[in-house]
Amino acid sequence: MDRDISLNNTHLTRLTVILTMESLGIPPFIGLSTFILGIITYCLILFFHSMLLATIVVKRNLHEPMYILLFNLSICDVMGATGFYPQLICSILSENRQISYPACVLQGIVLHIYGTGSLLILSVMSYDRYIAICKPLRYHSLMTRANLGKFICMAWSIAFALIGALFVLTVSKEICRTNIVDTYCNNPSLMKLSCEDMSVVNYYGLLIIALIQGFSILVVSLTYFKILITCLSTKQAKSISKAMQTCGTHLVVFLTFEVNIFLLLVSHRLEAVSPHLRRAFGVALVIIPPIFNPLIYGLKTKEIRQAVFMFLHKKVFFI
Repeated sequence: MDRDISLNNTHLTRLTVILTMESLGIPPFIGLSTFILGIITYCLILFFHSMLLATIVVKRNLHEPMYILLFNLSICDVMGATGFYPQLICSILSENRQISYPACVLQGIVLHIYGTGSLLILSVMSYDRYIAICKPLRYHSLMTRANLGKFICMAWSIAFALIGALFVLTVSKEICRTNIVDTYCNNPSLMKLSCEDMSVVNYYGLLIIALIQGFSILVVSLTYFKILITCLSTKQAKSISKAMQTCGTHLVVFLTFEVNIFLLLVSHRLEAVSPHLRRAFGVALVIIPPIFNPLIYGLKTKEIRQAVFMFLHKKVFFI
């Protein structure tokens, strides 16, 4: 049941109001096991991504556009995991699902930037693969460090600008409820706290979804269509195999992320969808990509796999 609150002083109340998130539904007898599992999972995510980031930084032969973009994708994953796991672990440990309004807004901003940034970086990665495979002779002139820097800055700037504006609109509305109808804080759940007309916020949110989702799907579809045509017209089996291996890794990551986002967005806008299923989609979005992305790239990308093994071998030998 939502608890109605009176907001005579909106600014002051928002800084002090305490929200209650949906119960995790974890039985007391497995609470400790879930807490330990959460810590282990978060630590593994940090370890895998730290290894990936350190390897790309240390190995000069990995200072190429594809790996620099992978570096930024890994930062997005760490951001998403950090926005989700610490708060979840604290909730399990304290058996308390309360969170302050400012902390809830911050968590929502971080997770939305994680999602938006990931899609934009993945879109740039598909363009990079298109240039590398379809226009190899012009690759170094098109994907210069300056151009790459512009693409990365644009991706992060767009993510921060769009999500920042979205949350400014959301928090400008007065709230009259304190129940977050989700496992973690996000914009849809924050919108449901208000009793005001949220049409403008909702339309702007849909516009962002259309722009980011439409752009990423369009870019990836066009680039991979052209890559497919180029590979079919190429008679060299070795080149085709290498191209498919590199693109296949990226495509698996993109489709996994895109499917998770699509299911989550649909579940929030269809009343018939079970709340439990909606929460499952939401949790999958912040759990699956941060865990599997470094493993997929680490195992599938030969250069990274060899660099990580050499890095670990030197560390073990030194110890």
